[in-house]
Order: sequence, then structure tokens, then C-alpha cells
Amino acid sequence: MFDFKKPTVQMLGRWQPWHKGHQELFKRCVQKTGQVIIQVRDVHQSSGGEGQDDNPFDWDLVCKNIEEGLASDGYQRGVEYEIMLVPNIVNITYGRGVGYVFEEETFDDSITEISATKIREKMRDEGDL
Repeated sequence: MFDFKKPTVQMLGRWQPWHKGHQELFKRCVQKTGQVIIQVRDVHQSSGGEGQDDNPFDWDLVCKNIEEGLASDGYQRGVEYEIMLVPNIVNITYGRGVGYVFEEETFDDSITEISATKIREKMRDEGDL
């Protein structure tokens, strides 16, 4: 069961849509502490900042996409992860290191080259969006 008192990895994003790159990032995150909080920025039909204006998926669909994606690898909401709607966060600022670690995960090109922008374009071309 997800434990809000247990050390947890945070994943913050738009997830427009959730894709294989996000899935691979999640897998690395969950290995660190056993649980992940996936924070969904509230950007539906608004700008998420410079170059982030295409946000067609609403909260319900983002959650559904995340849950279906993670279920395909055996992860369960409420066990290894939870999903939380957060404001349209565009800056993360902290005063000093007090127990937080900021890490950038790097992947091979097959993952790094996945683009939600290209996924949305393909979905539009195929009439799915």
C-alpha cells in the first residue's frame, strides 16, 4: 500500500500523453524507494510554459493513460505509485539541500528520442485526437 510517510520519488510532468519514455523513467524511479508520486501539472488546454502549448489531454485521460501504461508492467496505483493533480508548476526553487536529491536520468537514444509532440501529431493525423 502507498505510504505517504515513506521516502518517495517525485515525477512531475504534463504527461501529454504518457509514453514509453515516461514508463522507463518510472521504472528507474520506483527502484530507488519502492514508491513514486506522479504529479500531473494542470495544463489541459493551456500553456505549460514556453514551447508547451499543446496540452489536449485532461486530468481524467492523463490518469487513465498512466494507469493503463503502468498496469501493463504490473504496477498498481495505490501500491507502487499514486497520481496527484498539481498547479501548473513552471519553476522549482529551493533554499538549500535539506534531504532532497535532484537527479536527471539519462537513457539511450531509443528512449530519449521519444517525443510526446510527435505522438500527438500522429494521433491527429490518424484522427485519434
